[in-house]
Amino acid sequence: MPADEKELQNRFEIKTVLETSRMLIESRNSDFVLNNLLLIIMGKLLSGKAAILFYNPAKRVYSVEKTKGLKSISEGDSVEIKLEESEKSCSHIFYNDKPEAFPRLADDMKNSVFFPLRTSNQHIGFLFLGSKVTQKMFAAHELEFAESLCIISSVALSNSLLFDELKNTNRKLDRRIHELNTLFDLSKEFNLLTDRDKISNIFKFALLGQLFIRTFFLIYKTPDGISLLTHSGIKKPFTQDDINTLFDLCPLEVKAMDDHCYGEVPALKTNLITNIIGISIQGEKVAVIGVGERVNKETYSETDFNFLKSLANLAIVSLQKTYLLEERIDKERMEEELSIAKSIQRGLLPDPVPEVQGVDLAASTISSREVGGDYFDVAQTPDNNTIFAIGDVTGKGVPAALLMANLQSMLHVLLPVEISLAEATERINDIIFNNTPSDKFITFFWGKYLHNQRIFRYVNAGHNPPLLLRKGGDTLDELSEGGLLLGAMETLSPYEQADIQLESGDMIVCYTDGVNEAMNKQREEFGEERLKSLILQNRNLASEELMETIIREVRQFSNHNLEDDLTLLIIKIR
Repeated sequence: MPADEKELQNRFEIKTVLETSRMLIESRNSDFVLNNLLLIIMGKLLSGKAAILFYNPAKRVYSVEKTKGLKSISEGDSVEIKLEESEKSCSHIFYNDKPEAFPRLADDMKNSVFFPLRTSNQHIGFLFLGSKVTQKMFAAHELEFAESLCIISSVALSNSLLFDELKNTNRKLDRRIHELNTLFDLSKEFNLLTDRDKISNIFKFALLGQLFIRTFFLIYKTPDGISLLTHSGIKKPFTQDDINTLFDLCPLEVKAMDDHCYGEVPALKTNLITNIIGISIQGEKVAVIGVGERVNKETYSETDFNFLKSLANLAIVSLQKTYLLEERIDKERMEEELSIAKSIQRGLLPDPVPEVQGVDLAASTISSREVGGDYFDVAQTPDNNTIFAIGDVTGKGVPAALLMANLQSMLHVLLPVEISLAEATERINDIIFNNTPSDKFITFFWGKYLHNQRIFRYVNAGHNPPLLLRKGGDTLDELSEGGLLLGAMETLSPYEQADIQLESGDMIVCYTDGVNEAMNKQREEFGEERLKSLILQNRNLASEELMETIIREVRQFSNHNLEDDLTLLIIKIR
């Protein structure tokens, strides 16, 4: 080629490179850069085949971004290129020099050449250029032209990819801001609601409106068990066993459905559920969400699942609030009812304790709960004598209080009836046995004080034996004559009654097991011996003072933590 013609060609190539570089560098569109790179080089070097291959460092393969005239590969394909790192930075590589490095492209490689696309610190990929249509070899100046254009295009391509990444980041940021605003607005909506159906509907509409999810279900762990709270697009209903299995199967993360999951719960496959997500609050799994494909057919991203979790957490917290509100209302109602029951129960006991002629009397009951099962009574009989009674119903709380009220009513019904204490006890036992559960019974002691004779006639139905202390005596006798506790079984053998002659200064201390079974921190019982010793030490006190002393000692012993109802009835003959 003459020198003038060669110089003119060099000037033309330099001008082409400069104009192309300005056009490519100013462009921020990677697709534009790739298309122009291919068209200019193919046109300048007279090649009918070319491709751009991008390197994927994570998979260590090359993806085909652009192709022209190739048969062996298509855009989107992945190909392997076996080159050393040093070879990726050379000016160009002829296929004929290293055919084993390009196994996938063998059909299009004859007399072809590879030009690395790279910046100073990044390997982007390769420009593949097929042989010239004239079947001539590439001239040196043509290779230099292609190399120069590849260097410029690599910079432009790196900038455009960076710009694309920045745009994608901004789009993700905008979407995240939109999602946060949506969550903020929804949180205000959820906070105003106490109706679970409305909360479920808002959750359903948010899934459809924000994530385009039409098929989903929400399983929630309620105080009563695990249940399907809401769903949409479900064709085959889930059984309760399916619901329990799903709750146990789902981890506290996103789980894609597989054959194992479909085998465990076939309804998942029938309903086209693709993912399940466990939702936790304070480390405890409280809900499971299952979702199907999105209406717009887009795959779920990590951001989508994070938004779904956040949305579900809002809904779950609102749902928990409704249950807590119900519990609070139920608790307040129960407290009100217990307060009423306590007032009624107090009304059934003698208040104040009546004055009994010739007797220094003191009585009190302390419930370990709002209402209790301990009972005492003082009542006058038609013959102007006095009945003293004390009882202890098994258990505590409302059931025991109801049974205690029944006992009180039966006793007062039998007061006017001319029958013995033993016979009356039999009747009470049979009524309680026939009308109460088998695990409910009463320990009961009652006695009739005959004022004129100073005789105390009593029956003990399985109760802690009251303690009799004679004036001037140093021992306490136990009043234990009677029979079985009330309600344990039908009366088979008659109850026995006993009479004791009382004198001035004699004292009877009746008590329930809340006294002797009170425990300290070491789980040691107060015991009968302590009680007897306390009575002997304070025998000269009035009945009221002795009762207060016993209660105070029991409270101090148990560190004011009474686990059972406590009742005392002290009778001291004047």
